[in-house]
Amino acid sequence: MMSDDKKKKEEIDKDPEELSEEGKQEINFEEKLKETEEKLLRSLAEIENQRRRFEKEIKDAFEFGSFNFAKESLSILDNLQRAKEAIKNDAVLKNNKDLDKFLENLNIIEKDLVSIFEKNNIKKIEAKGKKFDPNLHQAMAEIEDEKSEAGSVIQEIQAGYMLGQRLLRPALVGVAKKKDTKSTEKKEKKG
Repeated sequence: MMSDDKKKKEEIDKDPEELSEEGKQEINFEEKLKETEEKLLRSLAEIENQRRRFEKEIKDAFEFGSFNFAKESLSILDNLQRAKEAIKNDAVLKNNKDLDKFLENLNIIEKDLVSIFEKNNIKKIEAKGKKFDPNLHQAMAEIEDEKSEAGSVIQEIQAGYMLGQRLLRPALVGVAKKKDTKSTEKKEKKG
């Protein structure tokens, strides 16, 4: 082993250029080490962000992968409801003694379909009596109504549905408006 005194003597004996060169190398190594550490941290952060993005994409694919299928399946429910109404209103079929049994079977099919929708997180938007929301409703008509508050939904033309928190189909609605007093006055003057 070398004593501390000998080490100090050797350092003093070294050429000043050599010391500065060693110091430069040491500084370069530290800078490179810091650069490498920064690159490593950035890479790790990028990998973590990419992992989160992939997890979200996978979750969305599972949650909303059936979006188009669900949207098109709504037409089955719509057509079933239209068929029930048409059958109920048909004068010839009203006299048929088996009409109630037939309608009961259609109701069972409708309930099963609604149950399947609910199991798959497809829910009907409650529109009638609610305030018009352009994010959930599509106004098809404005209806003059003194009893209802202006801007509230008073008629549901076609039901709207949500798939989770995503709009599957907006509800087609009629929205209340107050009577226009100017047009009423003009009509009275003409009459």
